[in-house]
Amino acid sequence: MITVYHRPKNLKETLNLLKQPDTFPLGGGTLLSKPGPAPIEVVDLQALGLNALTLKGNSLEIGATVTLQQLLESPDAPDALKAAIKLEAPLNIRDTATVAGTLVAADGRSTLTTVMLALDAKVTLASEEASVNLGEFLPLRPDNLQGKLITGFEIPLNAKTAFETVARTPADKPIVCAALASWPSGRTRLALGGYGKEPLLAMDGTEAEGLDTAAQNAYHEATDEWASAEYRMDVAATLAKRCLERVTSDK
Repeated sequence: MITVYHRPKNLKETLNLLKQPDTFPLGGGTLLSKPGPAPIEVVDLQALGLNALTLKGNSLEIGATVTLQQLLESPDAPDALKAAIKLEAPLNIRDTATVAGTLVAADGRSTLTTVMLALDAKVTLASEEASVNLGEFLPLRPDNLQGKLITGFEIPLNAKTAFETVARTPADKPIVCAALASWPSGRTRLALGGYGKEPLLAMDGTEAEGLDTAAQNAYHEATDEWASAEYRMDVAATLAKRCLERVTSDK
């Protein structure tokens, strides 16, 4: 339950407020506005100008408070990322939910996070001198974010991407999804979603050989109420091969 609302005018003031116990950054408010048992304070980020999408060479810089719908409508966002955003949340949520808030709260079924992980997205923190890889950032949530603020993300635009998913219904969160990014250098990253606390990085190598085996190995213990590990292993391998076929056919 929100009991105190702050709206700082600059980044320094924001970081000072976030150092206080039980104080959280407020972007779109889709998560923090939900009723909860404990009182919290929120720091509104509207005045910080973190809602821009900027082309920088072969990269797209995504401000922390860019909404999912804003990113979906960007002509610069990869098609695979757009497909993932459509499954991440319905339109009424996408209009307010921010990219940063979605990634901080994401679990393994997050389609947006799966594609961002495949792209080796970089996370910029206001309290750090350098950005960190999304794969390093995800396991740290939320305990190690006290007093810190995500200001943005960076994704490459020179990688070919593909995204495949299997779910109970076309609009449902996936039981298994696969995202593949392939760079001109031959580097290939495969991320799998649909299970666990966060998506898994199944492969990051200089070539795509053994992609299906890597997908199977990543999900050898992925049993939950939605599917067995055996099912996920088979589906993950199939989706990984489909992704590879899509990125290679585009070359």
